[in-house]
Amino acid sequence: MSGRTIVVLATLDTKGKEADYLRTQIEKMGDKAFIIDVGVVGKPATFPDITREEVAEAGGMPLAKILENPSREVAAPIMAEGAEKIVTKLAAEDKVHGIVAMGGTQGTTLATKVMRALPYGFPKVMVSTMASGNVAPWVDIKDITMMFSVTDILGLNPVSRKILANAAGAVSGMANVGVRLERGDKPLVAVTTVGITTQGAMKAIEVLEAAGYETIVFHAIGPGGRAMEQMMREGIIGAVLDYSTIEVSNEMYHALLAGGQERLTTAGKLGLPQVICPGALEVLVFNEPETIPEMYRGRTLIRHSPQITDLRLNKDEMAEVGREIAKRLQFTKDEAVFMIPTAGYDSYATEAKGFYDLEADAAFVTQLTANLPGNFRVIERDTYIEDPAFATEAAELLIALINKHKSKN
Repeated sequence: MSGRTIVVLATLDTKGKEADYLRTQIEKMGDKAFIIDVGVVGKPATFPDITREEVAEAGGMPLAKILENPSREVAAPIMAEGAEKIVTKLAAEDKVHGIVAMGGTQGTTLATKVMRALPYGFPKVMVSTMASGNVAPWVDIKDITMMFSVTDILGLNPVSRKILANAAGAVSGMANVGVRLERGDKPLVAVTTVGITTQGAMKAIEVLEAAGYETIVFHAIGPGGRAMEQMMREGIIGAVLDYSTIEVSNEMYHALLAGGQERLTTAGKLGLPQVICPGALEVLVFNEPETIPEMYRGRTLIRHSPQITDLRLNKDEMAEVGREIAKRLQFTKDEAVFMIPTAGYDSYATEAKGFYDLEADAAFVTQLTANLPGNFRVIERDTYIEDPAFATEAAELLIALINKHKSKN
């Protein structure tokens, strides 16, 4: 062990014994625990490295002011904000190398807010009573490890001691891993895909990697696209082949794979080289057929899996998608490419398949091209999106844009 420093984030009035136990376990592995107290009302049961007074001050309100009329509604956001500022600053200065926290609903909400503000790759372990359910509200698009506490986090017992020791071992192990998130000489290229565009994406990846580029692939199911764009903001990703833009249409029509309002805007704002394709754009994704909204009843459906049902957007809806995508791409100021396979946007939309509808696709293209900014080059090819020749050309166009971008900067 190299002696890393691990943040232990805890409310020391209610979880002081547990925090002290975590400190002991972390130190047994040769690392240092750095305890930050985010409690408010009760007396701390152990000594912190950062006091609750310091956390509250960093959050914008003195603890004494909070205690005049203490309530969770007032205190929790202030303590979360203060802890986030302190921990992110320590991490940026390489003074801490991992974080572990424990809590129920309130503690999990506070601690994971801090964790989500930390960079990808920074070790994050959350021991939570909530971890056996839907953890999406707490994890969101960050690499947070959720560990179910099994028991309530209220005192030490044989079970809780073992689970907390495991958590200490997990975060210390992560902090001591020799692999670092490092940037190479060439930009890391993001590629988006879903199952019905995978063969084309795989061919594009093959072409990019043969040219010496590392790729990072995102499953375009909502969180995938949002994580990709967050990595662009953090400077990890330097170019994008947005092969599957299904997350935009699913956002517009409130389906499962919604990618958020900022989807397709980030690369343009940052000036990153980008080639965009309409992969699976005509597909809305729902769960079982009975979950499909009434307005879509009577459409052609394809069962993608026992739990997933797809339906196809019609001509008017595709025209609306074209306008919306063009609107989102107004942020793109540099040269970019939108490449369109006119014979099908995925394996469900090729000739003789259930989603084949050239008229609806043409309505999308008409509205897209009429509203795109002038710096976009639109390229149409009479083929389908999984055609190896189409995928090869898309990858080669992105490589050309990367080279132009490099020569200008």
